[in-house]
Amino acid sequence: MVRFEGDVAIYEKFTSDKVNPSHYKQGKVECIDALEAATINLQGLDAVCTANVIKYMWRWKDKGGVEDLKKAMWYIDKLIIKEK
Repeated sequence: MVRFEGDVAIYEKFTSDKVNPSHYKQGKVECIDALEAATINLQGLDAVCTANVIKYMWRWKDKGGVEDLKKAMWYIDKLIIKEK
């Protein structure tokens, strides 16, 4: 949860973590941190597609199964077409 003290955002732990569910956590690394590192030198569609591929691959076993694998493939195909 975020609350503000003046202009400063104070982040508090959610009791039921709907923003950061367990399928976005692997060991000590959260998906959002991996996405930030992987896309730091990318922009636009390259960044979006790369981040989505990582996101779907990250969670496929714990959330979306084969459907998440298909989504990751869709974004990979989009990048391949763009780069041709």
